[in-house]
Order: sequence, then structure tokens, then C-alpha cells
Amino acid sequence: MAELLPKRKPTPRLRSFDYLGQFVYSITVCAYSKTPIFTNERIVSNVLDVLDSVCQKEQFSILAYCFMPDHLHILLAGGERSVFIRMMKSFKQISSYRFRKSWGKPLWQRGYYDHVLRKDEEIEVVARYIWGNPVRNGLVSSIEDYPFSGPKEIGPT
Repeated sequence: MAELLPKRKPTPRLRSFDYLGQFVYSITVCAYSKTPIFTNERIVSNVLDVLDSVCQKEQFSILAYCFMPDHLHILLAGGERSVFIRMMKSFKQISSYRFRKSWGKPLWQRGYYDHVLRKDEEIEVVARYIWGNPVRNGLVSSIEDYPFSGPKEIGPT
């Protein structure tokens, strides 16, 4: 008899929003089983390279990122023809494939959390919140001391 799989959680995406175009997104992606893998500079560098490559291809600007030991925070700005869901799918697939090939383990948990910034939300405030995660979690005493976040200032979007 076939084993029953647990019921899949519904995606937390907004049903009435198309995720297309010039929006700013705050995203959190968790490592598989909340394993603290983002303490390894090589892993962080490889995942960041994939993120950068996919964002360029999909016309997204990386405004801020922070690799916490067991999850990743990203702040992205879409271009006129950007498709957020396609970009995230591609990023997770490529980075997962490369990680599994090198380390023999899964990289990400299923899904991710996103927040579409509203017009009244300041990008700089959200970026500083992302960069401040290692300080709030006691990993470093200053934003500038954390090696796995960047860029440290917001350019024009």
C-alpha cells in the first residue's frame, strides 16, 4: 500500500497580485531543516553568485541581502518586465542543484516568504532591518562586522 504524503501547505502568495513589474520585495528563504549552512564562506559565495546571475537575467536589482546561519533575507527591486515568481523559482532550482551536486544535501526548505513593499514603506528602512539581523541575533556587534550581508548602502532603484 502506498504511503500517504502529508498534505502540502498552500502557497502564501497573494491571489489578486500578479508579481509582475516594478515592485520591491522583501524575501526570506529558509535552509533545509533550518540547518546552519550559511556560516561557510564558499557556500554563501556560491549561492550569492546564483542570486546575482538570476537577478541580472530576470531584471531584478539586489538592494540588500543577509545570509543568517539558517536562512537568507533578500530585498529586490523588479524592473519593468520582471517576473518575481519565475525569478525565485529559477534561483532556488539552480542554487539547490549546485549545492546538492557539491555537498550531497538539499539546500532549501519548500517555499519562501515574501512581502511586497507598499509605497509608504521606505526601502532604506527595510534594508537596514535586513542588515541588522546579525546584530539583533548576537552574531556581531556592528552591521559592518558581518561578512555575509551587503551591499552596505542603497543605490538608485
